[in-house]
Amino acid sequence: MSQHAFLHPLSIEDYLAGEEISDIRHEFVAGQVFAMVGSTRAHNRVTLNIAAFLRHHLRGTPCEVHMSDVKVRVEAADAFYYPDVVVSCEPFDPKSVFLNEPTLVVEVLSPSTENVDRREKRLNYQKLPSLKEYMLVAPDEIRVEVYRRAGENLWELDVYGPEDESVALTSVEARLPLAEIYGDG
Repeated sequence: MSQHAFLHPLSIEDYLAGEEISDIRHEFVAGQVFAMVGSTRAHNRVTLNIAAFLRHHLRGTPCEVHMSDVKVRVEAADAFYYPDVVVSCEPFDPKSVFLNEPTLVVEVLSPSTENVDRREKRLNYQKLPSLKEYMLVAPDEIRVEVYRRAGENLWELDVYGPEDESVALTSVEARLPLAEIYGDG
């Protein structure tokens, strides 16, 4: 005999309050929460390499780099996500627990999140007027995809592979060497 369970949407206020006391990070989409999974060493290395490069490159500018513990709010999608790396040039608020205006969002792909990163998150992040680029990085092969805003509701895709030396990131005026992404630090 089947049993029915009712799923009650969680309010944004309850989600944010829960995240402050939780040992596990959760993403929020339309009232539902989804626990974040751990990552591999390759995933962590690539994430750290990208964040370190961007932090050094953006030193002395009003832009900041954050890694996986800072949420991005996508109000138009009723969502909060934890990107692997995010750059924001919005004014610093030391009490804020999320960003509203990212310029660059980077997701390092994993088998458990790749489909969500490619579809749901990409489409939702692209609703942010401040977002200029969305970057997907394969941790186990040399492959980087950069979705770049080319106009209102118009995006271009550039794919970088082993034959390329660097990834053009126009949002932060940088060329990120592939050797820097995939190097062992």
